[in-house]
Amino acid sequence: MTAYLFLISVLSVWRVTHLIQAEDGPFDLIYKLRKLAGKSFFGSLMDCFFCLSIWVALPIGVYFGNNWIERILLVLSFSAAAIFLEQIIMKKSNYP
Repeated sequence: MTAYLFLISVLSVWRVTHLIQAEDGPFDLIYKLRKLAGKSFFGSLMDCFFCLSIWVALPIGVYFGNNWIERILLVLSFSAAAIFLEQIIMKKSNYP
């Protein structure tokens, strides 16, 4: 995997995870979905950036990995990098 592909994968995982966990989305679609999920497993998942980033990274890591060990490592790496980005952004902004 090239550095460029890794970088855009990490940014994609962060963007989708942040959209689902922290934003209302266009026409409040994500907000409505989050409200519909309530306190279920999916509702709890949508409230936890750390948990959600694993699930968002899963299809990307599985797609780009060449074997199962590489796939697992990519999923964990994408998730960790997205969490790292989220922590940096939250510290530097007043975003709730």
